[in-house]
Amino acid sequence: MTTVTPSAEPRPNPPDGPAEPRARARARKPLTASRRANRAGLAFVSPTFLVVLVVVVLPILWTVLLAFQHAKLVDIQGMGLIGNWSLDNFRQVFDSAGFWSSLGTTLIYTAGSTFGSIALGLVAALALRRPFRGRGFLRAAMLLPYVAPVVAVAFVWEVALSPQYGIVNEWGRRLFGWDDPIAFLSTRSYEVGLLGVHFEIPLALFTVIAFEIWRYFPFAFLFILARLQAVPDGLEEAAKVDGATLTQTFRHVLLPQLMPVIALLSVLRFIMTFNKFDDVYLLTGGGAGTDVAAVRVYDFLTARYDVGAAAAQALVLAVALMVLLGLYFKFFGNKMQEES
Repeated sequence: MTTVTPSAEPRPNPPDGPAEPRARARARKPLTASRRANRAGLAFVSPTFLVVLVVVVLPILWTVLLAFQHAKLVDIQGMGLIGNWSLDNFRQVFDSAGFWSSLGTTLIYTAGSTFGSIALGLVAALALRRPFRGRGFLRAAMLLPYVAPVVAVAFVWEVALSPQYGIVNEWGRRLFGWDDPIAFLSTRSYEVGLLGVHFEIPLALFTVIAFEIWRYFPFAFLFILARLQAVPDGLEEAAKVDGATLTQTFRHVLLPQLMPVIALLSVLRFIMTFNKFDDVYLLTGGGAGTDVAAVRVYDFLTARYDVGAAAAQALVLAVALMVLLGLYFKFFGNKMQEES
């Protein structure tokens, strides 16, 4: 007897839940152009963000942490994020001999170098804006101080200003009748007589400022020359037709066109010079009245092996620079924006 087993009927699939169709619809929804652009932008920005995070942000945070801890150079490898936090490093910085004088020296050095480099760059740009034979060669030669290695140019200046065999003292004896050679890089103050009046000048500091002006005026020269090339010729021709002199044309036509660039250069050069270390250290080592703040930070780190105090002083300098830039933008930012 044959037994027939009924075949199992196929079970219908359970209906999808209410949330699943919407999820699948969203997954299948094509990306819009704006979303694709946003994803592409994030993909391009992410490597730069990671580099800035590792190279800039993390060292700054580590410096801030070290500034509030007792950290010596031999102990830095075993230090963690949480330690004995205190304000002793800042007290040591503010109470140390020469801190306020070095801050004043830094301000004089920064202001003199910034103003001098921009002024010299402006003069060079005005002199080389018109075409003449050999202009290309002179423009290229203007960039030599800026592109040359700082060690090489500092050595040249040291040799030229040497009181034993320097060419500057040799020319001074021949042309100006100097009785004794002058040690430009090791003389803190030098007495100068002008029209019967005798006064002392910080010779070594002025020499370092002169070096800074000579080395970085090509930076201002490039910016100002590019802006001068963009000034319409019709403005100067109209001023000439109206009878304006060269001085009036520069003051009322060219200078308003250059003020936004000069303002930008002032901010950039002030920041760069305020933190400058290598030029001063190579020329004088911070001696003879040229003890700028950056050199003091280096001395705290190398002479005393006090990483915490060095970090605290670096943090103080950063705050001082932020305050100075804040004052600048508060009093001059709106004016520069209106002129631009």
